[in-house]
Amino acid sequence: MTLTESCYQLTRRFPREELFGLTSQIRRAAASIPANVAEGHGRENTGSFVQSLRISQGSLKELETHLLLAERVGISPSLQSQPILAQCESLGKMLRALIRSLQDKSTK
Repeated sequence: MTLTESCYQLTRRFPREELFGLTSQIRRAAASIPANVAEGHGRENTGSFVQSLRISQGSLKELETHLLLAERVGISPSLQSQPILAQCESLGKMLRALIRSLQDKSTK
C-alpha cells in the first residue's frame, strides 16, 4: 500500500496530458499489487495465494517498466522515481521470499 501511495503522489506531478497515459498505467499497476495479494490471501488456499502473489510480481515489473519509461521520456526526474524504484526492489524481494516460504510449507 505504501508503494501505491508513493506512485499516486509521484503521478500528481505528471503533465495533464499524461492522465490517460503513463499516469493511469502507473496507478493501475501499483494498485494491482496489493489488491492481488489481498485477493489471494482471502481465498484461504495456499496454491491460489501463491498464484496471486505471482500476479502481483508481474504487476510490480510492469510498474517498474512504466517508472523507467517516465524517466526516459522526461516526465519523471530520476530523483523522484528512484526512491520508488528502490521500494519496488524491496517489495519484489519480499514477494519472492513469501512465495518460497509458502511453497516450502506446502511441500512438507
